[in-house]
Amino acid sequence: MNWDDARIFLAVTRQPSLRAAARSLAIDQATVGRRLNALEAELGAKLFLRARDGYLLTTAGEAALHAARRMETAALDLRSKIEGQDENPTGLVRVTSSDTIAVEFLLPAIDRLQQRWPQIRVDLEVSTQVLNLGRRQADIALRNVRPEAPDLVVRRVASWPVGLFASAAYLARCGAPRAEDELRGHQIVAYAPYLENKACATVAEMPARQARIAMAVNSSLLLRKAVAAGIGLGEMPVRMGEREGLVRVWPGRQRARPHEVWLVMHPDLQRTARVRATAQCLAEALAEPPV
Repeated sequence: MNWDDARIFLAVTRQPSLRAAARSLAIDQATVGRRLNALEAELGAKLFLRARDGYLLTTAGEAALHAARRMETAALDLRSKIEGQDENPTGLVRVTSSDTIAVEFLLPAIDRLQQRWPQIRVDLEVSTQVLNLGRRQADIALRNVRPEAPDLVVRRVASWPVGLFASAAYLARCGAPRAEDELRGHQIVAYAPYLENKACATVAEMPARQARIAMAVNSSLLLRKAVAAGIGLGEMPVRMGEREGLVRVWPGRQRARPHEVWLVMHPDLQRTARVRATAQCLAEALAEPPV
């Protein structure tokens, strides 16, 4: 089994159909089917059972899977080490981040990067999923939680206090909330993951038992826009609320833990010219003072 065949074999194990596997490899479906048949003929064994719900590994296929994964690990390691010696700031850099960071900071930063290094292409993926840098799903990740993997290069590039904000229209309609009333008569736009395993919502470290959750979202950008639309009160980094032109409620109070942004890279890629240049540009954008 050579590496090209192993790539196709692994894609079929990870996708529900030949069409999906072909799409993930950017080749046509007929090529995938033909190469898979040729691989089975070369090995003299059936690797898959063709079922209604996709391709199922046979016993021989399971054995081949272990070998193919070892080949993949070796290929990724070789690619990272070779790219780590590249000193020419040219080529593709894959970046992943949250929507707020992408819209507010990365787009202007990428514009500046292009003016200086026009041969660098940035593929930017906005996602709440934690992409695997070890498997090269991304070259640079900007995350709000510090990764625990010891083999990654991690740098904190921002730490912003988090406060409570509302639109001027909302405050004119509902009045300013009082902490001692536990937000009685008020509405909240909540970040959905923060509601999990909590007896009641809190804002700026104050209980909001009497408030009504008007909306829950899984996007920090959507939360900010919902607050700006007057749907309710919402917690967000002070820097973001001020950029949106919102009114800070209880300026003397903030969430105990700040909103942190961590820049994460694979160690072999921090010496790559294009990745290093891109990472530096993005980090500088996040470190800029509020305007």
